[in-house]
Amino acid sequence: MEENRFEVKGTFMVGREWHPYSKVIEAPNEAQARERTFAVIGSKHRLKRRYITITAVSVLPGE
Repeated sequence: MEENRFEVKGTFMVGREWHPYSKVIEAPNEAQARERTFAVIGSKHRLKRRYITITAVSVLPGE
């Protein structure tokens, strides 16, 4: 199964402030890209999903 590259943008809360982020995630579809974003940011910053928002998901052009 071929994996596409997605750029995922949004914000996450640290303390009482929301910080923007932009990540490039490899996934087979947009739904999986969203799930992987929650997993990566949640594990790195020890956050629950309610403290992570996704505002945009776009496919990056392939090689």
